[in-house]
Amino acid sequence: MARFVVRQARLRPDTDLWRQSMKIGRSMRLGAVVLGTVLVLATPLLAGQKTDVLVMKNGDRLTCQVKGLDQGALYVSLDYVLQTISVEWAKVERIESTQLFIVKAQDGTVYRGKLRTAESAGKEPVKIEVQETPEESVTLESSRVVWVSSTSEKFWQRFNGDVNFGVIYSKGNQSTQYNLGAQSEYLRERWSAQATLSSNLSSSTGTSPSTRNLLDLSGTHLLGRDYFYSGLGSFLQSSAQGINRQTTLAGGVGRYLKNTNRSKISLLGGLGWVRTAYEPAVVPIGTQDLATAVIGADVKIFRFNKTNLSVTAELLPALSEPGRVRFNTNATYYIKLISNLSWNFSFYGNWDSQPPTGLSGSDYGSSSGLSWSFGLK
Repeated sequence: MARFVVRQARLRPDTDLWRQSMKIGRSMRLGAVVLGTVLVLATPLLAGQKTDVLVMKNGDRLTCQVKGLDQGALYVSLDYVLQTISVEWAKVERIESTQLFIVKAQDGTVYRGKLRTAESAGKEPVKIEVQETPEESVTLESSRVVWVSSTSEKFWQRFNGDVNFGVIYSKGNQSTQYNLGAQSEYLRERWSAQATLSSNLSSSTGTSPSTRNLLDLSGTHLLGRDYFYSGLGSFLQSSAQGINRQTTLAGGVGRYLKNTNRSKISLLGGLGWVRTAYEPAVVPIGTQDLATAVIGADVKIFRFNKTNLSVTAELLPALSEPGRVRFNTNATYYIKLISNLSWNFSFYGNWDSQPPTGLSGSDYGSSSGLSWSFGLK
């Protein structure tokens, strides 16, 4: 009798196919872990009591729960509406709430207290009164209030953020492209912490897969008026540049050049350190360390309930290797579809003016997909 033996094929660890499979696996696992973490943070929270009062300039009156103010939109929830709705801040005539809020003015000053509308005569601008204690209160013109968030003693209720995802598949050349992005921000009275991840993979038959994974961490503390200091941490993997792991740590002092309900622009200057471990090559490159200066810019431009542009850029002139310059940028343009769902177009880029011999000095690309926001929005 004939006997058939089927043996399982195994990939040898010294083959290109094995290394490519490992790269794809690591990229997909990292994306899955981050997506799962963000979704846990985005789990719907118990709704508060809807006892706040909102009066619009056209006379409409709403009994609701005020969630917060961001980018010119006041977010509120109603008993008879399933989703949080956004109201244009410039069209609010009166607001009354017994909740505690963190309130940020254009000059960077931060207050904490209950909200009510101060009495004004005739056609004077609407003024918001922040009652910090029963005896003390601060009055601000509504146009100078750029950010409001209800504060909570519960840890999970202080997070805001969004998740982006897109995928393209072509049967013709068996090509696959995917991108995953996640951003989460933790807010307090005078400081905030933010984590941002982007993961990109491109693979097709007959070519080596290209992967890029970036994790950015930052913390900011207000100094008063328009100034702040910030610490930054970045972790990059880029197969296009032969970077197995690049760690960037930096810190500096920044200033808000503009901080309104329509735009936010800030600049940062400081010092940093970059350590880069390159992928194995015929001629070993090893690990490189660089001391750098840091010049950063953060630009956000938004239009009520419709579009949102976010651009960050970092210029890192090397101090330990004069003449060498690194530049990183990320830009995303959002178009709101419905409720918390938006469509986004993104661009990323990394450049090195003096990369190691045989390696590319640049890695850049673009993507598009759906975005879902959570937290305040």
